[in-house]
Amino acid sequence: EVQLVETGGGLVQPGGSLRLSCAASGFTFSMYSMAWVRQGPGKALEWITTINAGGGTIYSDSVKGRFTASRDNAKNMVYLQMTSLKPEDTAVYYCEKVGDLSRGQGTQVTVSS
Repeated sequence: EVQLVETGGGLVQPGGSLRLSCAASGFTFSMYSMAWVRQGPGKALEWITTINAGGGTIYSDSVKGRFTASRDNAKNMVYLQMTSLKPEDTAVYYCEKVGDLSRGQGTQVTVSS
């Protein structure tokens, strides 16, 4: 059974930084691309980044240059380093196993002064 557990969310001021983590289990993590998606209040689910098995990344225009995804295949972990946060980044953030859309419960990120 695929399990994904996101942690690291919280309240941060505009311009601040946060690092999200996602612990994966129940599948051969090193073989799969992983993604981060988010859902802001009253908004549709938004894809923000995909990291492939080898660590290559692509980003949405909304976060490019501010967010960095990384992974540790030895620890079955994927990370999202977020900098220069804006109020519009407020959302529940989910990590997702690419291919079957499995997601965790999400972690809330609130950017507010």
